[in-house]
Amino acid sequence: MRAAMTEKHFILFYEYAPDYLERRGPLRPAHLKAAEEAVSRGELQLGGALADPPDGGVLIFKARSREIVENFAKSDPYVLNGVVTSWRVREWTTVVGPGALTKI
Repeated sequence: MRAAMTEKHFILFYEYAPDYLERRGPLRPAHLKAAEEAVSRGELQLGGALADPPDGGVLIFKARSREIVENFAKSDPYVLNGVVTSWRVREWTTVVGPGALTKI
């Protein structure tokens, strides 16, 4: 009998191209559609661009594996079209707050 995989929090960090604000327009509907689909699957919890300066983005996921988050990034129109110049995923051990997954 296989043990159930538990969900974990992951943070997806995006670094944006210097001309992100000018280039994102035509790609934004597809990017937001992918994000909304991840929300509807219960994976993406929060996401958005960093402000002042708008040089990156942060997306918070709750997923069973890092691969789910990596696959999101690899297929994101912003990544595919160079608006996101680099990205990385970090597992996040959450211990405080109503959504924390680690009980203390």
